[in-house]
Amino acid sequence: MMNQIANRRQLLTQSGMGLGMLALAGLMSDDAGAQQATDGGGGSSLRSKSPHFAAKAKRVIHLFANGGPSQIDTFDPKPALEKMAGKTLSDKLGRDRRLGGVAHPSIFKFAKHGECGTEVSELFPNVAKHVDKMCVIRSMVTDVPNHEPGLMMMNCGDIVRPRPSVGSWALYGLGTENQSLPGYVVMCPSGLPTAATANWRSAFLPGIYQGTHVDTKYTDPDELIANIENKFLVHGQQHRQLDLVRQLNQMHIDGRDDDPQLATRIESLELAFRMQGEAREAFDVSDEPAHIQEMYGDSLQGRQMLIARRLSQRGVRYVQVYHGAGQPWDSHAAIEKNHPRLAKECDQPIAALLADLEQQGLLEDTLVIWGGEIGRTPTVQLPVTATPGRDHHNDGFTVWMAGGGVKGGTTYGATDEVGLKAVENRVHVHDLHATILHLLGFDHTRLTYRYAGRDFRLTDVHGNVVTDIIA
Repeated sequence: MMNQIANRRQLLTQSGMGLGMLALAGLMSDDAGAQQATDGGGGSSLRSKSPHFAAKAKRVIHLFANGGPSQIDTFDPKPALEKMAGKTLSDKLGRDRRLGGVAHPSIFKFAKHGECGTEVSELFPNVAKHVDKMCVIRSMVTDVPNHEPGLMMMNCGDIVRPRPSVGSWALYGLGTENQSLPGYVVMCPSGLPTAATANWRSAFLPGIYQGTHVDTKYTDPDELIANIENKFLVHGQQHRQLDLVRQLNQMHIDGRDDDPQLATRIESLELAFRMQGEAREAFDVSDEPAHIQEMYGDSLQGRQMLIARRLSQRGVRYVQVYHGAGQPWDSHAAIEKNHPRLAKECDQPIAALLADLEQQGLLEDTLVIWGGEIGRTPTVQLPVTATPGRDHHNDGFTVWMAGGGVKGGTTYGATDEVGLKAVENRVHVHDLHATILHLLGFDHTRLTYRYAGRDFRLTDVHGNVVTDIIA
């Protein structure tokens, strides 16, 4: 009967919805096929849901400094390095392994800020004004000192295997507060970060929980969210088409086992249809007051941060903002030139975001996270050149958090005197994930999804909540 009406695939792709790539492209990839219904409780998978216990945070903004910023030049001062400049750390400190290169102290000055007295590099003068809102974790560790496994671990909790991202788990657990926008938005300008779309995958979770990528190199909302409207059909005609597609899909699914891929396709079409009424407005920063636009600055990073606030304000559950495509903070050379440039691009916008969230009454229940996938060594990378840089480092780097139930004005953990190793209150990425979920109201051991005969969770069989940083 369906073949007499039309080919289902043709109807889905040529139904005149005008959704293009924004209709959550990639949701129907092979790894999105799950082994259970999209929503066991009926209704929309994106409906707002209650967590396990009272949450301190309702939403997350993750500012990803991809490439690995140097903790020694930003948020973890190491004056002892100045006395050891040019010396081999393994020889001087009696290490059991030789670290490539020689000690390389930071040229950037650190100073205490706020009532808490947290030390911050001169690279972040504006962010430093908000240290009383922040918890600076100086003892982060991850498994592998390379970009792709580092990003996969930070985003998905595994360095190799396809796993759902943190944002997907958050959306799966909480749903979204706005049914007319994607619940999980990823902004990255001019391309994709290392590991590309794997960073915001839903993997075996239903595809509706996958992140929606927006290329923020564009300033025109019609380009930011291209193909959101169909110029040839009015709203009522589109609605009737959607009803027809829904009926045809229901005919297909009746009498069959649950089909999560089909359910995801239906929901993505319906979401994209609803987005026509709200998406353009959410991404259009031109209607913000002049003083707000000035506070963020007329720059790519400024627009990204402002859009992040607007999306969070409108109920988007998880917003991730990448500094740029690839790994811009990866300063193997010329770190003393590149880090100031990168910090200048984002310092004012990040400070504006924190101030704006507070002014809007959102910071209290919005968790803001900043950091990269790895850190950098306290040594200069070999061979030594006239423009030295630092190599990758995974055994002691910095991430900071603000708002959303975090204990502000604190530092947690420590690396040794030269920043070579986390030696106090080590925080593995699994612990960070457990803490994020806890702030969102979840016991990370109980937020699970059954797939391939076992219950999976973000933290696998690892992770401990870092209770000392929770207010």
